[in-house]
Amino acid sequence: MLNNPAARKVMSGLIEPPARLLLRLHVSPDAVTVAGTVLTAGVALWLLPQGDFIPAVLIMLVLSMSDLLDGTMARISGTSGPWGNFLDATLDRVADGAIFGGLALYGAFQDQPWITAAALLALVTGQVTSYSKARAEAVGATANVGIAERAERLIVAGVAALLAGFGVPYVLPAALWILGGLGLITVGQRIWTVRDQLKAPRAPDGNG
Repeated sequence: MLNNPAARKVMSGLIEPPARLLLRLHVSPDAVTVAGTVLTAGVALWLLPQGDFIPAVLIMLVLSMSDLLDGTMARISGTSGPWGNFLDATLDRVADGAIFGGLALYGAFQDQPWITAAALLALVTGQVTSYSKARAEAVGATANVGIAERAERLIVAGVAALLAGFGVPYVLPAALWILGGLGLITVGQRIWTVRDQLKAPRAPDGNG
């Protein structure tokens, strides 16, 4: 989420001491990844359906630091590699599912089907957005385009939930519908981009 080099440098300075401490305690980066996901999913599925948005968002904000912590631990210990990337990306989808699933349950419990429908649309389009990138890479293409990637989806959903927790009306369903719509556009952008790459004329191999 931190694409700004200065911001990454500041966060690295904050994260590195606890990362080194955990490594000295023989805690693995994978354990931090799994624990962060389990706790995030638990908070999302317990607090969000009850409408406890403020504590849910604040706790998940703290837990999101595990994304930086496990990566820093892997870098320090020299264990960075494809397995860690795979585990992190897979469990990110689990966390996303729990967050938007929790919001969908909130809509169901409050008898507000438009919130449930919007949360489910945001959930499905978000998962397809991630899947389309993975499948593009599997067939030799890239799909690094789109106006609603994971970081943006989580920030918008988190801010909307926080505002809803403070009593701002209509902000949560509006944000979720916007996310769902932007998700559809993003999926379309990725499909079109991959189509252009795979249907482009191949250059002669020179062996003719």
